[in-house]
Amino acid sequence: MTEREYTRAPGASTTEAAAPPADPARRTALWKRRLFEAEAGLTRFVVEARAGVHMQDLLRVKHAIFESLPQGEGETEWKAAFFRGQALMEEFVVAHFGHQDLAAWAVSNSTIYAAVDPGPKHDAVVPLERLDAQAALYDSDTQWVEHGSDRAVLRIKHCSIWDYRELARARGVTITLDSPCEYCVPATTGMITNKGLSAAHELTEAPSGNGCVWTTSREPSRQVQGHHPVSEG
Repeated sequence: MTEREYTRAPGASTTEAAAPPADPARRTALWKRRLFEAEAGLTRFVVEARAGVHMQDLLRVKHAIFESLPQGEGETEWKAAFFRGQALMEEFVVAHFGHQDLAAWAVSNSTIYAAVDPGPKHDAVVPLERLDAQAALYDSDTQWVEHGSDRAVLRIKHCSIWDYRELARARGVTITLDSPCEYCVPATTGMITNKGLSAAHELTEAPSGNGCVWTTSREPSRQVQGHHPVSEG
């Protein structure tokens, strides 16, 4: 099966899998939206945690994010701005709440995603098309296995976030997490479940690099042949 091919499951949509944004303007728009969702989600998380004692530190993080936003529309600049902002927010959450609450912040971000995303609920392809678009921002190697409204499966064969983390580290960005999956797994699960769907995933390792397989379904997820989901939402 070549990249971006898929098999249509029963109840599948009649449209082809939407291609991730290739237009630089659309990619820039997604970087901006992701930064908005993360920053708004962090505020929501702190408020719900009744953690007003951390208000000053939170405002400092927000100031550091917003004072360095690009003035133009270049994708490379907004990519760097998002990643720097994400790293600052991860550092803040871990420092003040601990690794155990990182997932709660990620889920809060996914609530913001669900609130502003125009895609319908209960359509299995919607959150995975967003994940596919996010993966494409890092030029990851992805493949649709199934693409249906009732059930969809997306395989990320090589997740290039791992590569970009090292480039960012070399530029002096503080990397708090040992693995990007510590944030990405609960965030993606939250995106799926906030759309009223079941979620399952498997993290994979191969000579080509780290990756994952995500399954969304209107019913409790059944595993892809040859794969064993390790989490359900």
